[in-house]
Amino acid sequence: MEYPFPDSAVARYDELAASSGNGAVDDQSWQDLLLSPYLAEVGAGASIFGRQVLYRRLRRGAALASSGPVRALLADSGARERLALQLAPLRKASAEVTGSLFVAVADAAATTAPVEQSPLPAVPRWSAWLWLVPLAFLASAVASVFWLSALVPAVLLSLVLMAIQIAFHARIQQWAAIAEALQLQLYAHSRQADAPGAAHAAQLRAGLARNAFSTAPGVAEYADWVMLANLKHYFATRRLVRDHAPFLRESYELAAGLDADLALARHLSAQAHWCWAEEGWEQEIHLRAVRHPLLPDAQPLELSLEGKSAFISGQNGIGKSTLLRTVGLNLLAARAFGFCYAEAARVPNLPVYASMHNEDALDGGESLYQSELRRAHELLALAKEPQRAVFIIDEIFRGTNHLESVSASAAVLEQLAGRGTVLVSSHNVVLAQLLETCCLPLLVQKRADRLVLTPGVLAETNGLTLLAQAGFDPSLEQRARDVYKRLSGRLLPA
Repeated sequence: MEYPFPDSAVARYDELAASSGNGAVDDQSWQDLLLSPYLAEVGAGASIFGRQVLYRRLRRGAALASSGPVRALLADSGARERLALQLAPLRKASAEVTGSLFVAVADAAATTAPVEQSPLPAVPRWSAWLWLVPLAFLASAVASVFWLSALVPAVLLSLVLMAIQIAFHARIQQWAAIAEALQLQLYAHSRQADAPGAAHAAQLRAGLARNAFSTAPGVAEYADWVMLANLKHYFATRRLVRDHAPFLRESYELAAGLDADLALARHLSAQAHWCWAEEGWEQEIHLRAVRHPLLPDAQPLELSLEGKSAFISGQNGIGKSTLLRTVGLNLLAARAFGFCYAEAARVPNLPVYASMHNEDALDGGESLYQSELRRAHELLALAKEPQRAVFIIDEIFRGTNHLESVSASAAVLEQLAGRGTVLVSSHNVVLAQLLETCCLPLLVQKRADRLVLTPGVLAETNGLTLLAQAGFDPSLEQRARDVYKRLSGRLLPA
């Protein structure tokens, strides 16, 4: 049965490994674009090793041209089946191993020691003399048969052995799971006959295993409690992992990378709608019949942008938020894995940042507008990075009055559009005119079996129509229409 790892364990490799990519997805974008459930979908059937690499690729990005191994696996079902058999043991792992292999980036930056060192502390020198305690106990136990006075040191030494087991029990148990997971990793590595270091991986795997005698039924308990076999193995294997940390990191990346590639190939083989993405220039987004992979019944979308950002309007309920999530997720899938859920895709290899789910935070004393201001400040800081980015924004500054919302939105969006491509959706259609120099106004419409974006701004709203359809009293609806006519300064259709 596969061990259920929390999200924090899946993210551990990315937290520890050195920085790479051209801009990592930040936490709010990860949540707003629903990347956790998407990662679970893509990584279905993968081990903790493969899911950690998939997480890192999705979070950090990878070159669009790095999809070669996945293409090869897709083209050869036999190779997929063979690799699946070779990597199947990885799913038996009950611990993640990166915390024992990789030095945290912050820690590495704060020390003069090279990153190649192991995060494991050095094995204490006194561990080399552990054999003396069991030997002394056995000697005193034998002596007590002949001399009663020898019974006292025998009892005292038995208590020492017990105290040692109690003191190290939790650490030994935790390390046993890590050592077993490392053996599974090395086994997967050794099965790759053409991979560099396959023979060395097999040797290290043997060194991490306990000998058969010390684990035999009826012997294991005595070997551990009397001879300290488990403690000796604990120190010996930690020393082995520490001494071979650089090779074990390479072994991890090989086995985990293969598992991630296999998961992607398996995922794509089950998809009806997808394509390999072409890398476009920085302000080019062309997506034909693109879909959201987590919404099987979602209508496909057409989007084409070149050289400009986009202000998107549309009636309530037509799917503007889903549209933005669809575009954002597909841009990140192309950047991380090289494919999109579309008939054709040409997209930039850029970071994607989102602001779609700001809300009141009662526990932190932060109102909706304050959370929106904080997120806008974060996006503006990201826009100052050397690398351009794509910004996905839904209903900016809805937490304040209309006039201030429009004014603040225009100022923030203009700055963001100067440093990247902005896709913003808002019911404040007056923004389209204020942003006409940097944002192309696009109207979401349903045509046949898909959503299309056509030049223009929403002219006919449906908010009050939906009010009537929701079953409100007709007099309330009429009052709402009268107020709207007065505020808008124009007559509405009867």
